[in-house]
Amino acid sequence: MSKIRGMRRRYGFLASSIGVTSAAALALTPALPAAAATTTVSSASAALVAAPPAPAAKRAGTEAADVPGSTQSLPLVPLTEGRARGRTLTTARTLATTPAGGAAPEQGLRRADVRHFSLLGVVWDNPDTELHGSVQVRTRSVVTGTWSGWQTVETHNADHGADPGTAERATRHVRGATAPLWVGDCDGVDVRVRADTGDRDQGAATDPLLQLPLPSGLRLELVDPGDDPGDDPGDDPGDGSGDGSGDEPAPANPEPDQPRTGELSEAAAAASAANADLAPIGATEIPALDREDTERELFALRGAELTERQRAEPHIGPRPKIVTRRGWGADESLRARGFVYTKKDKVAFVHHTATGNNYTCSEAPSVIRSIYRYHVLSMGWRDIGYNFLVDKCGTIYEGRAGGVAKPVLGAHTMGFNGNSVGIAVIGTYSRSKPSSAAVDAVARLAAWKLGLYGMNPRGKTYLKSAGGNLYQKGKNVRLNVISGHRDGFATDCPGAKLYGKLGTARKTAARYQGR
Repeated sequence: MSKIRGMRRRYGFLASSIGVTSAAALALTPALPAAAATTTVSSASAALVAAPPAPAAKRAGTEAADVPGSTQSLPLVPLTEGRARGRTLTTARTLATTPAGGAAPEQGLRRADVRHFSLLGVVWDNPDTELHGSVQVRTRSVVTGTWSGWQTVETHNADHGADPGTAERATRHVRGATAPLWVGDCDGVDVRVRADTGDRDQGAATDPLLQLPLPSGLRLELVDPGDDPGDDPGDDPGDGSGDGSGDEPAPANPEPDQPRTGELSEAAAAASAANADLAPIGATEIPALDREDTERELFALRGAELTERQRAEPHIGPRPKIVTRRGWGADESLRARGFVYTKKDKVAFVHHTATGNNYTCSEAPSVIRSIYRYHVLSMGWRDIGYNFLVDKCGTIYEGRAGGVAKPVLGAHTMGFNGNSVGIAVIGTYSRSKPSSAAVDAVARLAAWKLGLYGMNPRGKTYLKSAGGNLYQKGKNVRLNVISGHRDGFATDCPGAKLYGKLGTARKTAARYQGR
């Protein structure tokens, strides 16, 4: 079974004609050399120069044989009455009459013949349209051959993304989407999307007239992260169970990237070179430093910009070990070329990925590769949205390309991406407590990253809103230097349990800075 699975991934056997796999070779358009396309901009205009990412609309085709991972994009269809009630009827009347020009109020898909995938999500045409309703899925495990129970996919995901009015946000390739859900190695899927109605909680019958319309163009995205870099393609990683304008589009025929092995592609070399002051080109991790070496590095990196007080008392936490993009196996041919920067990192916004907690720490690189592919190919972003990610064991990973010591503009907190850094803890922490290792890693990372700009983790500062559902555009907002996503946007993120640990993270980060 494991050898067959490896052959499927390596040689790209097709699913049936309904599903299509994304192709890096077809999804990208010509570009300037990545190393030459770098831009520094102000927080107000940062993303205005960002070119669109690989078009999500061009995911169809066969994945290049040597490029790890794939994405199947399956259109959802109106559910029948029998199907919606859990029966296997294939011929029955439609559940409800579809309003003229609108989408059916209940849509879904059941497929038992798809290629292997480990992460899924639902996308739709208009990123400014919200999905008012519920999304539930169940999947069939490759390892056990059994179907899971129904799981709920987080539908409120519009709070993540580029700021309103920016080039990255405005590109026609951006789509609306649910949060992605990690399900482990699967080959069957059953999904149902139901429009919201005010009567459901009362147990009343669904009235089509009370339902808000579902977004148009609903599609199910099934993401295979590919094998870990250096793995034998026959190795079976398991079922995913566990506890707990300087920016140019990528080329039309991208040079296949070989993470960790073989020669670096141009795009991979550029991503690695962005960290050249911290680690050799091609490094899979940036090593930790002690306080003395970290302070010496601070003077080398930003000495000319430091104030007299910062020179006398640097107040920066020791640099933690960080797994690079090459370390977690990023296929650099997928993202848009070049890097876009803001002025400085004044606030660290903490997130959860809402992908679920059913992953092992050894699977974290696969989860990150899946999120990266979902953000770029399915949602139409230029790169993964977060600047850093942290797994449940406390390992820190580089996120969006551009250099971990630089103020890379992310797409994590809509309205406040400028002058901030986004740190996402992998998992869902609305009801589950984050591990102490993860919280400490957030503190260690924030103590170093914010210390580069003289920010006190226990302090407060101001950011100007670029627009959102909590603060109007142009408003100066006073925020904690370490804030939760919900402090800048009305959202559940980073989940109540993780949000409740931010006080601990602030105190710990300040201690790491020697305050």
